Amino acid sequence: MAGAVTWTTSLHAQKLTMPVIGYLCAESPEPFASRLKAFHEGLREAGFVEGRNVAIEYQWAEGQYTRLPALAANLVARNVDIIVAPGGAPVALAAKAAATNTNNAIVFEMGGDPVQLGVVDSLSRPGGNITGVSSLSVDVSPKRLELMHELLASAAKLTVVANPTSPTANSQLQKLRSAAETLGVRLQVVNASTEKEFEPIFSAVAEEGGGLVFTSDPYLAFRSRQLAELAMKYRVPAITQSRDFPMAGGLMSYGGDFAQSHRRAGMYVGRILKGEKPSDLPVQLVTRLEFIINMRAAKLVGREFSPSFVSGADEVIE
Repeated sequence: MAGAVTWTTSLHAQKLTMPVIGYLCAESPEPFASRLKAFHEGLREAGFVEGRNVAIEYQWAEGQYTRLPALAANLVARNVDIIVAPGGAPVALAAKAAATNTNNAIVFEMGGDPVQLGVVDSLSRPGGNITGVSSLSVDVSPKRLELMHELLASAAKLTVVANPTSPTANSQLQKLRSAAETLGVRLQVVNASTEKEFEPIFSAVAEEGGGLVFTSDPYLAFRSRQLAELAMKYRVPAITQSRDFPMAGGLMSYGGDFAQSHRRAGMYVGRILKGEKPSDLPVQLVTRLEFIINMRAAKLVGREFSPSFVSGADEVIE
């Protein structure tokens, strides 16, 4: 029995000496599952497995983004070794504001420009205690407008949905207005920052005609299932940034490869755990973009993809 007690005590001591990752997320575990899986894959590639040689302290904001500063402060108070801030600019900004002590390294994952947003000093030399991974989801919002215009060539007006609380909303809308002028299409901008605002938007577009183009925004992206259900209920053509939307039954998506960006974030965390400094790790850019279409959704909304449209897709859901 004494030997068993000694072994248990030794195992407990080993667990206490494990490095601890603080995982800060604006959402809940279920919609974030595929991203979290990719993060763990990257972490494993770097030689770390949760429960074996690293511990993870999760902080979930459950879709209440105003909770992020307090959750980030809680991780700093627990003195975690690294704070992971995945899923968009609001998470990265909350982590940076809380972890002013350079003892807390930060690795972010987002779709916007971290320099423009003030998260890092530069891509090549991020500076301080922070680095991460950025995709092109925010920059390609105008491409979503082009794709919808190509599908609905006769539509005189297209509706853009933006989250006014997003730090990238204004810059995206400027680019979208410029793209609309080039395309010769009238743009109607509507705001949505809560789920209760979704259905009136789909209802109005169903009556007026046209299609919906969603800006890049984590809150909107992680509500892909609700948006897809409404798109099918009202038979409205819509496009978002996330592959989750057509996978849930929506028409199409165009945006960055989130599986790759989260996996790379996991790899960066592993490198920092092995001794590298965040300031020496340049921000990685995930340049791969995904265009995904859902053929069944096209039939439901009474549209047909042209052969060129289908051939240009990276994935076709039958």
